[in-house]
Amino acid sequence: MLERIREGTQGTWAMVILGLVILSFMFAGVGSYINSSAETAAAKVNDDTISQADLERAYQNERGRMESQYGDAFAALTADSAYLQQFRQGILDRLIGDKLLEQAAVDLGLRVSDAQIKQAIVAMPEFQFDGKFDNERYTAVLRQAGFQPNDFRDYMRVDMTRRQLSNALLGSEFTLAAESTQAYKLQQQTRDARYLTIAAQPFADDITVSPDAIENYYQANITQFDTQQKVSLAFVELSVEDLLPSIQISVDEAQQYYEQNIQDFRTQEQRRASHILIEFADDEQKAEQQAQDILLKVNDGGDFAELAKEYSSDTFSAENGGDLDWFSAGMMDPAFEEAAFALANVDDVSQVVKSEFGFHIIKLTDVKPEETSPFADVQDDVIAKLKTEKAEEEFYAKQQRMAEVAFETPDTLDEVAGIAQLDVQTTAMFSQDNAPSTVNYPGVVSQAFSDELINDQVNSDVIELDDNHIMFVRVAAYEAQRTKALDEVSAQINDILLAEQAQQAAKAWADDLLADVQAENDINEKLQTKNIEWQEQEAVARNGSAVAPAIVEALFKLTDKKESNAQVVALFNGDVALVQLVNVNEGADIPSTDAAALQNRLSTMRAQFTYGEFINALREDADIEVY
Repeated sequence: MLERIREGTQGTWAMVILGLVILSFMFAGVGSYINSSAETAAAKVNDDTISQADLERAYQNERGRMESQYGDAFAALTADSAYLQQFRQGILDRLIGDKLLEQAAVDLGLRVSDAQIKQAIVAMPEFQFDGKFDNERYTAVLRQAGFQPNDFRDYMRVDMTRRQLSNALLGSEFTLAAESTQAYKLQQQTRDARYLTIAAQPFADDITVSPDAIENYYQANITQFDTQQKVSLAFVELSVEDLLPSIQISVDEAQQYYEQNIQDFRTQEQRRASHILIEFADDEQKAEQQAQDILLKVNDGGDFAELAKEYSSDTFSAENGGDLDWFSAGMMDPAFEEAAFALANVDDVSQVVKSEFGFHIIKLTDVKPEETSPFADVQDDVIAKLKTEKAEEEFYAKQQRMAEVAFETPDTLDEVAGIAQLDVQTTAMFSQDNAPSTVNYPGVVSQAFSDELINDQVNSDVIELDDNHIMFVRVAAYEAQRTKALDEVSAQINDILLAEQAQQAAKAWADDLLADVQAENDINEKLQTKNIEWQEQEAVARNGSAVAPAIVEALFKLTDKKESNAQVVALFNGDVALVQLVNVNEGADIPSTDAAALQNRLSTMRAQFTYGEFINALREDADIEVY
């Protein structure tokens, strides 16, 4: 056989194949065969890549942090795929910024020594036990996070190098005391003003919107007339509460349950005790002797509470005369508990008891004996408990059967509703961002607009809304996303253009008034033709003013010079205003107690702005490719 193989490898075709293999190695390299499963890049920043694994790790970490901090509110947001995509993009942008900062730090020659890395790791609280670095904890935490020690040191080197630069940027900004004082006075400044409000509606009477203008607006803003896809849902909703009214529990059943579970209605014996604790410290024998000496004082008639305050190492209980409040079996240290429950009478004192915490002297101060609640006292609670248990059993049985039927007959919910003896309910048409309250659950909305339910016209799987609360849905009616025709929106466009042109006409008239005001001409006659009067407002503040925001914004841009003390502004309601500055009222000096805080806040704001601008500058000069 070996001879045959040798002969085969010397044929013409064998030589051709061998040549192709050699060429492929020349052009692709041996590495392409060995590393064919190379890691996929999420982005490339200059010559460095951000891997998909790095992006996924950062995404999962940030998502976990948000879920921990915001709980159900964040879970509701994540049901929206568009939000998740935006969230993920934000993580990638942050990683790109970190990579740019890392590259800038290297270019600047910033370095971190091995000794600095070691010192930083040793100081990290995650790796400490009892205030000291613990190597076993260190390796265990790294293993859990998916790091090898060498990889983690490399990660720390990169992170610490990058933070040298970011800390330098954030820490280099400062604010002078005079600057913070000036900023506070400007913020507290108020202004006196007078203004005219010129309604746009009267100018609309002389305006006609042409069909061409309507069509041009439609073509230029056609995306404004896109509709969202809409659905009407048919749904069946079931909860344990729906089943409770039909569940009946007899007194005999409750009595039987009570007798079979009598331990559930029995309260354990509880004891209340005080103690004096002497910790082992460095000399256990000495601590025991001290405890024995204190016990002698107790037995000689010494006040236990006063001795506890004077000698007990348990400072919290010592303040209350050693009192430990009520406890039952299984709550205390075994040795302590055995001694406490061995005391026969209130005010009995134990011998010195050794536990893992030290040496105790225990005084029994009160006893609550074991008690069993009579059936008559707990009858209602037992019946309610049994009703809930039976309702839950029936709920899960119905849920399973409803899920089977929803799958077996996917074109209707009637049979699903019949199992639960409920009616199929329907909603009005709604879009994804305005679901009616009856179906406004993230899981339901996500299913309602899924391709499966819309295109295949099938029932959903069971949707768990909450514990013991489910829903099945199907799309009863569907409207696809579309662009409204011109005929449908021409009246709407006419109103928009009419309002715009009316406001422009009002502004032109107000501009003529502004010219007269700056020329100090009398404008009373013009105002009378429009039935408009000056309105005056004193001490207008930057925030919280009763004056329209657009007027306030313009007012604080004006100066007291004649050529720049008045301005025409467009109001959000479509009207126009002419505002004139009358007087500037200086703000009060900053209280001494607030000065330092404001100075720090301004410095932080400046530092964050500087940092952001630095990253933006790096982005502009970088070659960034997102895959």
